[in-house]
Amino acid sequence: MAATPETVRRLLAKGLNLHVEEGAGEAAGYADADFAAAGAVLLANADDLWGNSDAVLCVNPPGPESLGQLKPGALLAGLLSPYGATPLVEALNNRQVSALALELLPRISRAQSMDVLSSQANIAGYKAVLVAAAALDRYVPMLMTAAGTIQPARALVLGAGVAGLQALATARRLGAVVYVTDVRAAAKEQVESLGGRFVSPPEKEELPAESGGYAQAATEAFLAAQRQQLAEQLALADMVICTAQVPGRRAPLLIDEAMLDVMRPGSVVVDLAVAQGGNCAGTQPGTTVLRKGVQLIGGDGLPSSVANHASALYARNIAALIEHVVATANAEPQPKGGPQSFCLDLDDPIVAGCLLTHGGECRRPDVVSGVKS
Repeated sequence: MAATPETVRRLLAKGLNLHVEEGAGEAAGYADADFAAAGAVLLANADDLWGNSDAVLCVNPPGPESLGQLKPGALLAGLLSPYGATPLVEALNNRQVSALALELLPRISRAQSMDVLSSQANIAGYKAVLVAAAALDRYVPMLMTAAGTIQPARALVLGAGVAGLQALATARRLGAVVYVTDVRAAAKEQVESLGGRFVSPPEKEELPAESGGYAQAATEAFLAAQRQQLAEQLALADMVICTAQVPGRRAPLLIDEAMLDVMRPGSVVVDLAVAQGGNCAGTQPGTTVLRKGVQLIGGDGLPSSVANHASALYARNIAALIEHVVATANAEPQPKGGPQSFCLDLDDPIVAGCLLTHGGECRRPDVVSGVKS
């Protein structure tokens, strides 16, 4: 959900009117009555409002029919999958729609409350460990019983970003011994502060850079050295959580077929990068593949399995962005319930960073190329 009763109240306080489609929040545990009590106007059919709305808050990009109904000058905000999205950008330009793609939000301190990718990655890292633990053929914690001592499971996390660190913390809480790899040597301190054991990146190789809070693509030589290093860790791992991604690029292949051959039957791999091509060979989105006794789980869309909290965090992120847009567009306070402007400050770094289209033009040609004007 792009809005919850909590964020409806927040945006109403800024002078905005909120319309919510009936039943839209049921799957996430939010009843129509709660939205109505918060002050939202419930609609039996939201299609009737597409052409009259000043702004549309979404989770995924609307379909072509809905996009075609948006009025010129309207604002669209949500996860728009902007990388290479030429048809979407052309449709938005044709309607003169201003679109804020939350995937492009700059990772600066002022934008932390709007960082959708981090809030959803946090959930994905947590749930990935629970999925792996449920599929594993062993206990996770160490247990001392009359029949003897059961050693703790050994977890391996690939990538020490938001998802990886949450996976580490969750696996540790379950009692696993957790090893973490990352291309950034600077991640060691964060890993060790959460009780993990950091596997340092290969030496004598040029380490990948980091820009805007995102890891940059590594060279193939570096990835080859890293895969060789990982093979030894995989042979000992009970569960592996793959989280390494590079925005706008195919996810790096970190575990190939030969490396899977060394994993013991009964072990589990959960690949959170599967929708971007996957860190592990053989993973498929939304599917579990059994390969020589090793379960390969395509972990795309895991936040939706925790729909209530995923919606709560997502809606807060969007509300923070809309509040920022309204604040920067309206220097003078507006009375509650009064008209508000969605005029965008193109010099604002937050708006400029995630503004995909505006005034019939693509504002991020570095993300989408070849768009017709």
